[in-house]
Amino acid sequence: MNGGGSFTVAVASGKGGTGKTTVAVNLARSMGTRVTLLDCDVEEPNCTLFLYGGIITTREVGIPVPEVDESLCDACGECSRFCAYKAIVSVGSAPLVFPGMCHGCGGCALVCPRGAISEKESRIGTVERSECGSVTLVTGRLDVGMAMAPPLVRAVKECSRAGEPCIIDCPPGTSCPMIAAIRGADMVLLVTEPTPFGLHDLGLAVNAVAEVGIPAGIVVNRTGPEGLDVGAFAKERGIPVLLEIPDDRRAAEAYSRGELLVDAIPGWKSLFELLRERTVAMAGGRMTREFRQGRDRRPE
Repeated sequence: MNGGGSFTVAVASGKGGTGKTTVAVNLARSMGTRVTLLDCDVEEPNCTLFLYGGIITTREVGIPVPEVDESLCDACGECSRFCAYKAIVSVGSAPLVFPGMCHGCGGCALVCPRGAISEKESRIGTVERSECGSVTLVTGRLDVGMAMAPPLVRAVKECSRAGEPCIIDCPPGTSCPMIAAIRGADMVLLVTEPTPFGLHDLGLAVNAVAEVGIPAGIVVNRTGPEGLDVGAFAKERGIPVLLEIPDDRRAAEAYSRGELLVDAIPGWKSLFELLRERTVAMAGGRMTREFRQGRDRRPE
C-alpha cells in the first residue's frame, strides 16, 4: 500500500463487455474523497461518457524510434540480431526500420559498433486531464494506426497523485496493455459475468494477475437466477467475491443515457460504498480470513 494512506486499485477483466468501466467510474464516484481515475484503456477510452468535465490539459506522448545514418552503417546486422521485436532488420544492406513494431528500448543504438543509429521521438497518442467534481480523470488516447499501447498506458499512470486514492480502468483481456496497467497496483478488481465465456476468461485473468503477484478480488456483474455460480470458482481459487451486481433493466437504461448507476438508481450508492469498503480493506491488507475464504459473498 502506498504511503500517506493512498492506494491504487486496478479494475480489469478477462474479456470486453463485462462492465469493467461501469465498476471503475461508479467506484470512483463512491470514494467519498478526492480520487484520480486513470482510463488506461487507451485504444477505446470511454470513462468520459459517464464523467463530464472540460479538458484542462493535453500533452502528446511518443516513444524513441531508431534512425540510421547510412554513411556510417556497415550493415553488420548487430541491431537486427538484438531486436526481439524485429523492428529493425538488416539483410546485407542498411537496416530497415519499422516504427510501428518498435518498443523504444534504445538497445539497437547501444549495440551499434559504429554509432550509426540515433533516436527520434515518434508520437503514439495523447494524455488528457479533466476535473469531474471530486474525480480527476486522466485519459489516454492511442493514435489511429498505432500498435504500441503499453508506453501510453505507462504515461497515463505517471499522472497518479501521491497521497490520493487511484483507480485504474484497465484495457480488457490479458495481453501486454493489461499487464502494463496492473503493475504496481495494490490490488486488482476482476470484473466478470456469470456466463461460460465470462468464467473462462476470468480464469485467464486470474492466472495473469497471479503471475504478476498482485492480490485480486472479483466483482460479478449482471447476476441472476440463470447465471453460473462464479462463487464456486472463486472459492476454489481462494479469491473473494467482493460484490455481486444484479441484472437490472434500470442499470442498462442508465448506462445507455451515460448516467452513473450510483446517481440514477436508488439504493445503488450503498452497493458501491460496500465495494469501496471491501476494496480499501483488501488493498490495505485488512480483509478478514472468513471473507478471503469466500464466505459472506453477498452484499448486506
